[in-house]
Order: sequence, then C-alpha cells, then structure tokens
Amino acid sequence: MWYSYYDDQIVIEASKLDVDHLVPLAEAWDSGASAWDAQRREEYANYLQRPEHLVAVTARSNRQKADKDPSAWMPIEQVRCRYITEWVAVKRHWQLSVDDAEKAKLAEVAQGCPNAPLPQAP
Repeated sequence: MWYSYYDDQIVIEASKLDVDHLVPLAEAWDSGASAWDAQRREEYANYLQRPEHLVAVTARSNRQKADKDPSAWMPIEQVRCRYITEWVAVKRHWQLSVDDAEKAKLAEVAQGCPNAPLPQAP
C-alpha cells in the first residue's frame, strides 16, 4: 500500500503508481544539469539518499505534472507547503537554478507556509 500525496490517494496496485522525480529530469536539465557530466546526471536520475527526491505517486498525477515546475503545476492545495519545501530542498541539494516564474510561484505559496523549514543546504 502506498500513499500518493500529490492527490491524497491510497494505492494498492503497484501498476497504478509512478516513481516521480520531484524536480523532473527535463526541469533539472534546464536548471543546470545540462552542464553536468554523464556520471552526475545518472546520480541525479537514480538518487535514493533523500526521500523527497523520488516520490511514489499515482500515474495520473505524475502524467498531469509531467516536466512542469511549480509555476505550471501544483499538487492539491493541502500539500502545497510540503511540495514547495521538498522542491526547494532538491534544487538546493543539486545547486539547480530557479527561473523567475518558478520563484514567484514558490514565494506566493510560501507565504501560506509559516512552519515549513527547509533542510540545511549541503
């Protein structure tokens, strides 16, 4: 049994799940991963040391999200604070950039998240 926090769904069948890169591979590429060597890109794609990096979610929510950043897609309202906190943690860990629209959406959502501390930067 898995919990897909993007859409508040309990999933019993593994075939209905996707493992989502919280910060999608295409977004990482556009945010600085394009300058990485192949080994670092492979490390990013398969990173298991931080639970927020790869997230089990419903296939439906993962398809809706696709490779969008927070300016273009957000999970259900009840978990947006968690989502942006984890998004920023992944971006900080990998030293990925944030574009203006993404930054504006993160700041907008963060105003309603007074108790969402970020992990320490690496």
